Amino acid sequence: MRKNVFKKCICDMLAAMIILSTTVFPATAKTKTIKIGGEAFGLKLYCKGVIVTKLEGFSSKGAIYCPAKKCGINVGDIIEEINDKKINTNEEMERQIKKSGGSPLNLKLKRDGKIMNLSIRPEKDELGDYRTGMWIRDSCAGIGTISYYNERNGSYAALGHGICDTDTGGLMNVKSGEIVGAVITSVTKSKNNNIGTLNGYFDGESIGTIINNSELGIHGQLINAPKYKKEYEVSNDINVGKASLYTTLDSSGVKKYDIEITSICNNFTESNKNFTIRITDKNLINKTGGIVQGMSGSPIIQNGKFVGALTHVFLESCTEGYGILANNLMRG
Repeated sequence: MRKNVFKKCICDMLAAMIILSTTVFPATAKTKTIKIGGEAFGLKLYCKGVIVTKLEGFSSKGAIYCPAKKCGINVGDIIEEINDKKINTNEEMERQIKKSGGSPLNLKLKRDGKIMNLSIRPEKDELGDYRTGMWIRDSCAGIGTISYYNERNGSYAALGHGICDTDTGGLMNVKSGEIVGAVITSVTKSKNNNIGTLNGYFDGESIGTIINNSELGIHGQLINAPKYKKEYEVSNDINVGKASLYTTLDSSGVKKYDIEITSICNNFTESNKNFTIRITDKNLINKTGGIVQGMSGSPIIQNGKFVGALTHVFLESCTEGYGILANNLMRG
């Protein structure tokens, strides 16, 4: 087995443009207030188990072997135990394979939410090392944007979509994680069919934990919630028209930018694609070209209320994207 090269998890997913309705979403949720975010942050996420990202045969004695494929392992499987021992890192799995001496290993893995048990027999490669033909990942890192803080219970939400493995596309199963401060140093501009990025580095200071990674974003607890920020009412009363997006593009901090909500989708619940937006602010477009990776989670205010957050960018139209409704984001 060889460990894959570490890759940063992309914090914005791409979506193709589709035709959407323009109906108004009714206000049904109970009134709440929160403090909006807009700050860039770094995330460090560690998996529960290791994710199989690739199956690749290797040569030995004139033949090609891939024990993982032979025993029925699929890309996207999450290996949680080997011989009843919990596995959470690449190194732990590598040690178990090396110790096997070619004897079968009993694997407990999760596939599509279901637990399975398989047996795999490692084979020697040309260098005499035991291998399984699997590439795996145990963690990811990246940059995103905080959506809101709840000072009353110390919670936060960010991204507005789940953190997925960059190779398999599957939602990463969280064992533990943290968010840290991030400094944005530059922006690689977006162009249609070539989405840009926020570039920066982690400042090393932990600001919170990651408790849950779901399709509706990441959620957790803050170490210290900002006390200086204004409270906003959370509202589902969203409509087509002007709105504001708050995000961080450089060291000057959170700034307000003009956008337009262009349509409201019909999938009101359990979704991170509830409405579409268009960037109209010339300053934002000049700096970023539109929406870039790392802006996911940027809060959206309309009529003085918190109505949602940015989640996706359209690949073929980089000034446009999807947003998640505020109450769906708070449900995650």
